[in-house]
Amino acid sequence: MGNDTQNRITYFTDRILETTSLPERFTFPFYYEPHPLTQIAASELQEYLESESDMEHNFGLIENQEGIVIGKMFGVLVVRDANGKIGYLSAFSGKLAGTNQHPRFVPPVFDMLLENSFFLKEETILNSINSAIETIHADPLYQRFTTELEQFTKQSQEEIAAFKKQLRANKETRKKSREAQKNNLTESEYTIFEADLIKQSLRDKWELQVLTNKWKERLDETRLQLAQFEDQVEALKKERKEKSAALQQQLFEQYSFLNKDGITRSLQSIFSETVFGKPPAAAGECATPKLLQYAFANGYEPLAMAEFWWGASPKSEIRKHRQFYPACTGKCQPILKHMLEGIPMDPNPLLENHGENTTLKIIYEDDSLIVVDKPAELLSVPGIQIQDSVYTRLKTTWGTIEPLIIHRLDMATSGLLVVAKTKEAHKHIQRQFLKRTVIKRYTALLSGLVKEDEGEIRLPLRGDLDNRPRQLVCDTHGKKAVTLWKVVARQSATTRIHFWPLTGRTHQLRMHAAHEHGLNAPIVGDDLYGTSADRLHLHAAYLEFVHPKTRETLRFEVKESF
Repeated sequence: MGNDTQNRITYFTDRILETTSLPERFTFPFYYEPHPLTQIAASELQEYLESESDMEHNFGLIENQEGIVIGKMFGVLVVRDANGKIGYLSAFSGKLAGTNQHPRFVPPVFDMLLENSFFLKEETILNSINSAIETIHADPLYQRFTTELEQFTKQSQEEIAAFKKQLRANKETRKKSREAQKNNLTESEYTIFEADLIKQSLRDKWELQVLTNKWKERLDETRLQLAQFEDQVEALKKERKEKSAALQQQLFEQYSFLNKDGITRSLQSIFSETVFGKPPAAAGECATPKLLQYAFANGYEPLAMAEFWWGASPKSEIRKHRQFYPACTGKCQPILKHMLEGIPMDPNPLLENHGENTTLKIIYEDDSLIVVDKPAELLSVPGIQIQDSVYTRLKTTWGTIEPLIIHRLDMATSGLLVVAKTKEAHKHIQRQFLKRTVIKRYTALLSGLVKEDEGEIRLPLRGDLDNRPRQLVCDTHGKKAVTLWKVVARQSATTRIHFWPLTGRTHQLRMHAAHEHGLNAPIVGDDLYGTSADRLHLHAAYLEFVHPKTRETLRFEVKESF
């Protein structure tokens, strides 16, 4: 292949084009199988990344390399130039080795790191504000007043608490004295005695007030001295916030995206029509928008795209080295909706009902409930685009009886599902799920060999807000997720395994299987966290719960078909 470094395009050889047909429509970016030309382009780009020694970026692939490990998403875009020649463009998400400019890759939509750019000038001002705040915090007087305020606050609380404790003891002593002298003193003597006790009580309250006022004056004086510094800090923080917001808005306007008709829209304009209202952080820095922007700006016709991960997997996400991934939904979907407007595209497979011709098998049924064997690719409940589901099929069959869904299986997962026919049955079985007395066992085929025989996985999970429906491992905001597992059989490159989920988080088994701190072996056919196959090899094989009426233990088992 010939590489035109000035135009950033790499042309395919005649031999490749003679043996590989061009794509009929552009790739649907959010769910795709890479076109053969994008696979060839990606393979060449990966060879370049392996041989490039001047990049000074630590992908985590070389042992003991200096610098923070940062894996990257790379993208390729197959294009046709104005002369009809076919080639591809390359891009990376974010920055690479601390810069946006690299010979083989297209430039960013807007390079905020260019010398004398408004961003760097404003960043210098923001840094000076940060330095001014740090200078105030480092001032010996500020530190002295801060320390004194902490010490005086603690000391005042301790002294006042101790004094109040003494007052309670004094009050109790006076109470006992009253009871002891009630029958020992004459009425006139008791009156004098009671008056003295009242004076003691008033004296205690006055001394408490004196102590409280003393500490209040000392604390107020210290706060006043500290306020001279804190007022300056607050003023600087307010200025920083205003300048940051203005800079962010200016950046949003600089990121302007083209489409094939030459229509330009800014980030702010694009995201104002979304639920976000404003662009999320790093929007516009992903590979595919960069590639399309360069293609439209230079008169190239986009034909197909693909993105792959290069480097070590981040701790929170599941990203495998060299593996292809779709464009992210949170940041890229609104942008690509504009950029790809009017371009014929592959259909969205997520809108197709792949479970349409499947059979819903009934395993058990009585007046209270039904247990079914859900086929893979059939929804448990109706979706936004697809209505066909376990619920709708049962509703059609039952007519007047409302199916009451107790739990769900992912669309791609097959296996046992219990549905209630009455509110009483629904409530009873749902309570069993909440108390975690229901026993569920899944069988999965993993794409890799698991060395240990059994164990427990504890990885807290939360949704990836920028890339739904993917999940993240998150120690800070993730919900507890626990899975027991045991190896059933090992083959040359796969492991058959049993899972017992002790919690019911979204994609729990898929994440715990694929994550490097789990089993580090994605489920075969997991197109979100692994690679696609004929189906997701995950099956809810065993289900055990107590019947809501008879109170007998019901046990069901259906063997997997993979």
